[in-house]
Amino acid sequence: MSIEDRAKATAKNIEGKAQEALGNITGDPEDQAKGKAKQAESEVRHGVEDVKDNVKEKLN
Repeated sequence: MSIEDRAKATAKNIEGKAQEALGNITGDPEDQAKGKAKQAESEVRHGVEDVKDNVKEKLN
């Protein structure tokens, strides 16, 4: 797994949390939805990296 890819996924998660919080404060449902979508994307990216790690371990 690439540390860089994992860091990008974490940054996307933080960005999503911030955007969702902003949407909650302003009452903007679009920002809330976009923030949640970014968090979901981050979870998928982390999942992909986990699969890559598992495959590497099995091959070694």
